[in-house]
Amino acid sequence: MEAMLSHQHFPSSAIRRRLCPLNLHNRLTRPSSCLPLRAQKSGITEGSDSALEGKVSDLKISEQEVGMYQNEVVESQGIRIRRRPPTGPPLHYVGPFEFRLQNEGNTPRNILEEIVWHKDKEVAQMKERKPLYTLKKALDNVPPAKDFIGALRSAHQRTGLPGLIAEVKKASPSRGILREDFNPVEIAQAYEKGGAACLSVLTDDKYFKGSYENLQAIREAGVKCPLLLKEFIVEAWQIYYGRSKGADAVLLIASVLPDLDIKYMIKICKILKMATLVEVHDEREMDRVLAIEGVELIGINNRNLETFEVDLGITKKLLEGERGELIRQKDILVVGESGLFTPEDIAFVQEAGVKAVLVGESLIKQSDPGKAISSLFGRDISE
Repeated sequence: MEAMLSHQHFPSSAIRRRLCPLNLHNRLTRPSSCLPLRAQKSGITEGSDSALEGKVSDLKISEQEVGMYQNEVVESQGIRIRRRPPTGPPLHYVGPFEFRLQNEGNTPRNILEEIVWHKDKEVAQMKERKPLYTLKKALDNVPPAKDFIGALRSAHQRTGLPGLIAEVKKASPSRGILREDFNPVEIAQAYEKGGAACLSVLTDDKYFKGSYENLQAIREAGVKCPLLLKEFIVEAWQIYYGRSKGADAVLLIASVLPDLDIKYMIKICKILKMATLVEVHDEREMDRVLAIEGVELIGINNRNLETFEVDLGITKKLLEGERGELIRQKDILVVGESGLFTPEDIAFVQEAGVKAVLVGESLIKQSDPGKAISSLFGRDISE
């Protein structure tokens, strides 16, 4: 709805409940809720509730998609990460005591699912403190977004190597604290000096020890590289908030988001002049994403979501044959993610068809992250 995307005032609560694009997952999850209308056209700018009502018929999607609830979407699209617990923890009574039992319906199956369940609650709390309409003034004062994809293409053309997205990351769930002396601004400046085309900034606090404040501090410190909001996006509100803190691009994870959410969020990002890095892990996710209009940047994560094992062969497999040809036809820029530690690793994914790489752990753990870039690529890429 353009009224939201242009940061106009919200319509009345009745219309807002029907059209608010930030609550698709709620509408998909609760059978009693109204139908999802997220893939909305941009013809509504402002006006009365009746004018908005008159547009509802224009905003409908196919009945097959509209009628799906969350579990059906998950099944039909092969999404492995459940957005929230399917069932609440059952109560059990023994005499005067009450206790709860964990079961498959209320226990995360892997770390990404645990993160997403926590993120859903966290974002709800953040929205209460800072509703979307309060971001209007902040967005008006934020400098225009930098060209994230253009920076990667330029670096690739300049060096003949994949453009580097260097990650500012203090910790991870699997590795713990990666760097004790963590100064996000100094690390970002070292990356930029070392030849990074773009930066990825972790903003998750609980699992990665990051923050939106780190993102804002890097942008305000004068770092010129475009910045990727490395967050677990479950609601469009996070995109607006990230842009208000200086983000130029956002990560969307296909394992978490249904196609309708990805389509809608890409439209939001285009209006905000932001890039979207859509991350995939397997063939089914790649096929889903390639079918979505407007995708320009795809990240292939070589890490298994459930076991955390890394296999660079995933990148090669996903870029072979018809998929690789379709990517070339669409002129989609592919980013290799995870498991990149040596010049040989870089050469392997580049040979597979990658034109950019996102690297965190192998750089952040070095005493001089800037010099670590030269070691990763086998030569100085700063000039």
